[in-house]
Amino acid sequence: MTMIAIGGAIGTGLFLGSGSAIHSAGPSIILSYLIVGIITFFMMRALGELILADPESRSFLEAIKKYLGKRAEFVAGWTYWACWLTLAMADLTATGIYLRYWFPWLPQWVGPLAIIVLLLLINTVNVGLFGELESWFSMIKVIAIVALSITGAVMIVLHTPVKGGNVSLTNLVNHGGFFPTGWWGFLLSFQMVVFAFVGVEIVGQTASETANPEQDIPKAINTLPVRIGLFYVGSMLAIMSVYPWNEIKTTSSPFVQVFMGIGVTAAAGILNFVVLTAAMSATNSAIFSTSRSLYSLARNGHAPKKLSSLTKKAIPLNALTTSSLILFVVVILNYVMPASIFAVVSTVSTICFVIVWLMIMWAHIVYRNQNKASLGKFRMPGYPVTSWVTIIFYLAVLALLFFIPTTQLALIISILFVVVLAISYSFVRKA
Repeated sequence: MTMIAIGGAIGTGLFLGSGSAIHSAGPSIILSYLIVGIITFFMMRALGELILADPESRSFLEAIKKYLGKRAEFVAGWTYWACWLTLAMADLTATGIYLRYWFPWLPQWVGPLAIIVLLLLINTVNVGLFGELESWFSMIKVIAIVALSITGAVMIVLHTPVKGGNVSLTNLVNHGGFFPTGWWGFLLSFQMVVFAFVGVEIVGQTASETANPEQDIPKAINTLPVRIGLFYVGSMLAIMSVYPWNEIKTTSSPFVQVFMGIGVTAAAGILNFVVLTAAMSATNSAIFSTSRSLYSLARNGHAPKKLSSLTKKAIPLNALTTSSLILFVVVILNYVMPASIFAVVSTVSTICFVIVWLMIMWAHIVYRNQNKASLGKFRMPGYPVTSWVTIIFYLAVLALLFFIPTTQLALIISILFVVVLAISYSFVRKA
């Protein structure tokens, strides 16, 4: 459970998307990660309280149904399915980019095609293999980030000479200050920073598939602050102390660029392998989550009944196959628009996840209001202040995206998608 939570928290958003975020905000990206990390922790605590309040609950979608109604469950379920579908498309696009590090002649669409087929075959075996694979993927990511952070710390202490000067914490302010792009640049970074955290709520989807949710879920959620501090803030400190922020490109992983920049090409190759496995890990989580979301929707009458069938090994094979087949769309998109596809799908994914998180927070507030006298042991700290701060923050992120030309269309389409879902529920229910 803990490794799956780590797999959800560390993915393409950090390994590839952080390049765009650094380009927008410079060193102040460290503050962005810290703020979003704290807000994410509050959201996860609310989610954990919701899940553990009802031992019979299979996922947070059932909590949304219980406290917000069937229409909200319908909207949240299909939106969450779209969340992971677009996230998988972003991660699959990243695999194509990473493979071109070793094979620059390889078309970008080949990587996504190969990974979809491989992970579909793996996920059809059993749930245990998914968990085992995700544990190894996550372990590779953790070791790589820890190694990068330690290497950066040692180089800072030794003031290691590199091209353009010495490795030092002063590099965080030597290239235009801590806020080199101003407050607007700092705010622009939040879309990609929030994208780096999408997927952490997968803990709420795996609740029914863990042996001891009362112990496993709190442990997975409460270790989140440590992961935030070490994996996100630590790695960004290391990267921008070693390598000037304004020389980091958005077309490849900053982790790989740092080692290439200091001349350690062998380490750069190893890091590229790590970020490739990170993208595969995130895609693996996405395939798992989309299949379970679709199964849940079908089980509750919100999708075709055939999608609710299980194999003898408790795998929702029809739902798994359907979601995976739709992912082949990203192969075409990587062929048609390879330069811009990552930015587009990552923005849509971010918006969808924020909408689902807002619904989780609202369901949690309703739950607390209805159960004031019978609350569980695992509670949201600082309620209700922290709950409202979290909701206001997520609404502010959505509002910000409306004023950014490159994300405005994605926001409008995503909101229209949710509105259409809410309206269509009436017709689906009658059918």
